[in-house]
Amino acid sequence: MPTIALKIDVDTYVGTRDGVPRLLEIFDRFGIKGTFYFSMGPDNSGKAIRRIFTRKGFLRKMLRTKAPSVYGLRTLMYGVLLPPPIIADKVPHVLRETEARGHEVGIHCWDHVKWHDLLPWIPRNMIALELGRAFALFEEILNRRAKTTAAPGWTVTADSLEIQDALYLTYCSDSRGIHPFYPVMNDRRFHTLQIPTTFPTMDELLGENGITAETVNDHYLSLVQPGLNVHTIHAELEGGVLSPVFIDLLERLQAKGCRFITLAEAAEEAHREEIPCCKLAMGELPGRAGEVAIQGKMAREPRRKSRD
Repeated sequence: MPTIALKIDVDTYVGTRDGVPRLLEIFDRFGIKGTFYFSMGPDNSGKAIRRIFTRKGFLRKMLRTKAPSVYGLRTLMYGVLLPPPIIADKVPHVLRETEARGHEVGIHCWDHVKWHDLLPWIPRNMIALELGRAFALFEEILNRRAKTTAAPGWTVTADSLEIQDALYLTYCSDSRGIHPFYPVMNDRRFHTLQIPTTFPTMDELLGENGITAETVNDHYLSLVQPGLNVHTIHAELEGGVLSPVFIDLLERLQAKGCRFITLAEAAEEAHREEIPCCKLAMGELPGRAGEVAIQGKMAREPRRKSRD
């Protein structure tokens, strides 16, 4: 039976305030639980404009996905012409409501744009500070410690993976790939389980190879494989103007007989089997501007335990 784990990245203030409640209603309608990753700190979305000059294909992606209408002009001015709101501090009730409805809640980041754009140049102690601030606000809001994180833009370094190990997380979802694994990066082995996204995201597909909002779900159905399929959606897209498309996808996946689980459940099921160590490196994917962390070949014999 195909299994679908829905990973929801929440990047912005508007996505948290408006997109997440809409997704909660959709999930209630279908009886589905997902894993939500919240950006906790400042919404500096306006600063992403520099990607026009630093990331090949970014402007084209903004145009083909109609980013101004998706995110709203106000969001595109945060951090540049408007002061950035501290997301989780402004709408803590959204995080509480998400958890109260039975969904898994984790940390996406403190500052989404800063992590996504500048991580390779951020010193290790500053990476720890970024995550530390997010963890502190998360615990203040939900009265518990976060157990999982997901890197913005699937952007990692060996230093960020080392810090995750030090946090003793249950698992992370920072990469793109085909099955759960332990990462090996720059000849360093890490001990936090990775559950990679296996599907392309909707913003990677729309406008490419003739795919439209009317045909994108045909493409998704063709990608479903037996076993675990991890689909990352965004509160700003599937919880916004593309919510009717997402509802249609859920209807068709349920009709196909797919089983829906959270990433925590996927991690639990992964530990029942042998989990390989695989290489992890930054590389390019079709439809995405810039590099993402991509699962590579097996690095050594499988092991069963989550930590040495």
